[in-house]
Amino acid sequence: MGQGTQALRLARLGHQVTGVEQDTTMIAAAREALAAQPEGIRARVRLVQGDGRDTGVHFLPGSFDVVLCHGVLMYAEEPDALLAGLARMLAPGGLLSLLVRNGDALALRPGLSGDWAGALAAFDTLTYRNRLGLDVRADRLASLTATLAGIAAPLHAWYGVRVFTDTAADDAPIPDDLGTLLAAEERAGRTDPYRRVAALLHLCGVRG
Repeated sequence: MGQGTQALRLARLGHQVTGVEQDTTMIAAAREALAAQPEGIRARVRLVQGDGRDTGVHFLPGSFDVVLCHGVLMYAEEPDALLAGLARMLAPGGLLSLLVRNGDALALRPGLSGDWAGALAAFDTLTYRNRLGLDVRADRLASLTATLAGIAAPLHAWYGVRVFTDTAADDAPIPDDLGTLLAAEERAGRTDPYRRVAALLHLCGVRG
């Protein structure tokens, strides 16, 4: 869950949220952010320090209606083990939501930035260096579709994320026409062929 930003947003919307995080610095930041919230929000959030692969230590099978794994798989050396642990926690009909780097579009960011050597090299790998300077990995839609089927949470729907805006600078100002930008991104993210070249993929698997 990182520093808990999404967990707190979900709690503010009224959801009961359990956040799992292994890194001591991140979970300390999440606890600090949670402590600053009103009592009603604090009561809806449980923070667990642990690895997503050891879900059996903390949770009974079928404990959750929704499990979110956003921006995590790229750091996992053994993603299949992590995904199996997450799927184990899903109740029947539960949703597993994954946000991953698109391994079929790794050449686009360097190519659009004019890094032609980087673009050529990206065609033959699933590893890349992210904006934090870390060497991480991407996932392919076909491979994840097969994995979700194998862990009894087959793919229900998928979307592209950051089709048009992946090369925007981290400190870029928010444009005046933000609503139009988001509408264009949302439309492209659910429309072929645009969604297939998005920087990120959002996959939703549903437990049978």
